[in-house]
Amino acid sequence: MTQPSIGPRPTRPQELETGEEPIDASTLPEGYQARAMTLADVEAVHELEIRLFPEDAWPVDMFLAEICHPTRRYTVVECDGAVVAYAGMMAVAETGDVQTIAVAPRHEGRGIGRWLMNRLQRQAMRAGAETMMLEVRADNMRAHGLYASMGYASIHRRRGYYAGGHDAIIMSLELHGPHESITKETTDDHR
Repeated sequence: MTQPSIGPRPTRPQELETGEEPIDASTLPEGYQARAMTLADVEAVHELEIRLFPEDAWPVDMFLAEICHPTRRYTVVECDGAVVAYAGMMAVAETGDVQTIAVAPRHEGRGIGRWLMNRLQRQAMRAGAETMMLEVRADNMRAHGLYASMGYASIHRRRGYYAGGHDAIIMSLELHGPHESITKETTDDHR
């Protein structure tokens, strides 16, 4: 099946944007590195996307458009030179939105997802966001647990949001509050 195109490919990757926050990956587990996603990462990220979300995988053109959009920020995490996790956010006005986040199963439980969420939240705050939103499949209990532990609250159920008729839970977090998880990159809960 051919993925539909979303139009002409953008020409301005996010690594050319000014004011990008430097990445402090020192709190990632040993052997992991993080950096801004580039056009060269799209193929590896898309392959991981298809493996992790076979029903809902984004087409390649979606990733290309996302990483080149001025309101988006995407990060990849690598281990042994391979992309093992990625995440992206959008920030417009006072709202940040987690566009996507994924960690390869072999690398789960090491704090990488929490590290990526903290990074997305800081990026949203730097862009002026006061609230962070996300959608998560209603049956993804591991992700629900992570988001709830970071202070996210369920605010709505969107029926049939995902392919196959799966519901989404909309969650929200006020970014300018007493949330320790926003102020530091940490994987302490997995050490």
